[in-house]
Amino acid sequence: MKSKIIVIALALMSGVVASAQAQAASPRAASDVPGTPAGTVMTKEYVALVGRLAYLWGWPLVNNFNRSLAVKDLPEPGRIGGVIPGSPHNHVSMLTDYIDSAENFVTCPNQDTVYGAGYMTLDTSPVVIQVPDFGKRFYTYQLSDARTDSFGHIGTQYRTRPGFHLLVGPSWKGKIPPGITEVHRSSTNLAAVFPRIFQDDTPEDKAAIQPLLNQVMVYPLSEYTGKMKTTDWKSTPSFPPPATDGNGEVKWVIPEKYFDELPLVMAMVPPQPGEEALYGMMRSVLDAAAKDPQIKATLVESAVAAESDLIKPLFDFRNNGRPVGNGWTSPPNGARWGTDYLSRAATAKSNMYDNGPEETRYIYTDFDSTGHRLDGTNRYTVTFPKGQLPPVKGFWSLTVYNKEHLFEANKLNRFSLGTKSKSLKYNADGSLTLYFQNESPGAEKETNWVPAPKDVFSLYIRAYWPGPAILDGTWTPPPVLRQE
Repeated sequence: MKSKIIVIALALMSGVVASAQAQAASPRAASDVPGTPAGTVMTKEYVALVGRLAYLWGWPLVNNFNRSLAVKDLPEPGRIGGVIPGSPHNHVSMLTDYIDSAENFVTCPNQDTVYGAGYMTLDTSPVVIQVPDFGKRFYTYQLSDARTDSFGHIGTQYRTRPGFHLLVGPSWKGKIPPGITEVHRSSTNLAAVFPRIFQDDTPEDKAAIQPLLNQVMVYPLSEYTGKMKTTDWKSTPSFPPPATDGNGEVKWVIPEKYFDELPLVMAMVPPQPGEEALYGMMRSVLDAAAKDPQIKATLVESAVAAESDLIKPLFDFRNNGRPVGNGWTSPPNGARWGTDYLSRAATAKSNMYDNGPEETRYIYTDFDSTGHRLDGTNRYTVTFPKGQLPPVKGFWSLTVYNKEHLFEANKLNRFSLGTKSKSLKYNADGSLTLYFQNESPGAEKETNWVPAPKDVFSLYIRAYWPGPAILDGTWTPPPVLRQE
């Protein structure tokens, strides 16, 4: 009898242990981890907390999404407001010269390259990207996913072969047609293509680049023939610009509409590894808001507050990236954001669409060497010692932006100097001094002068194909000196 009791006890204990082991079993996938059950009570404070996090996380994605919607119904490639390349989805449009100072579609445009732009919906079709033979001319095609992360490698530094490239979505399994040089796969079906082709300031180069620009095209795979197509980009139509309040960049993210748009973006952008719990937390609140007007109202309130408290400060370059010396800052992981939601949002707010860090390093400042805000009522110089120009294999430039991070028209129609500038004058010791002020520094110095706005402004160094000294931080940008 005693042994029978022991056997029964052992069996019961075995069942308990097995049950405990079953309950404690590790999940095999992120989808096996339970989240917040539907109907769980959510306090206003909790909803606001999740709302603020969701606003910072998704702000760049909603921004990118709304830009793509702004062009999707265009009848053909052309120029928005006559100054910005715009095209229907699965095409690009090209400019034929530097971007005009009147543009306000995107902050911090450059005047070193001729831009192209187009948004792709790869779930409707893969697209063919034409790459002309640029010879020794520097160029890069940025491929950007819906998170604003860059992928793929097309450009001078990658020794890309001229020809046809295929851009496909994450689940495409079609047949690659003959003649395709390389296939690039986006992690999201919404993607963007931004060609940038270097051009110097001379009339001769502005003429020489035109036949190459006409071969820069993107189109659906169904239109591929294996032969290079061309478009006369100088003859493309102009379309009305998007509505704006006239103050800075077009407002692509409206806080009051944000939580209506975020679910659409989350549905088209799958979580990265490790983001499943974040998605689950945000979705639980979004689902609750869809059923409860008070929760929805709290989310809207959190968006309005987050725009002011979280996003607006990221516009200042001092809050973007990390210090690299003499008051300049730079993000070392541009367009390779991963889970760096802070830097991704900061760049989306201050200067959208970075290239990858090995393609371009962006270095900027709002202050002079004494820590005072740059202001056009003062005069400033930046001097590169002999042999200390930005060490690049591509090109470099130093650009002035007004308080809205846009160009401000000036009598020279000049906004930057650098490799493209063929008339720069060097000092007797081999150093190079550039002048940034509102009034002319004198006729003998005007070749090295970029007119500054009368108000506050920012300076911005671009280093295309940066050398090791920029990538590892051993090269330091020179100080911005205020002149008495």
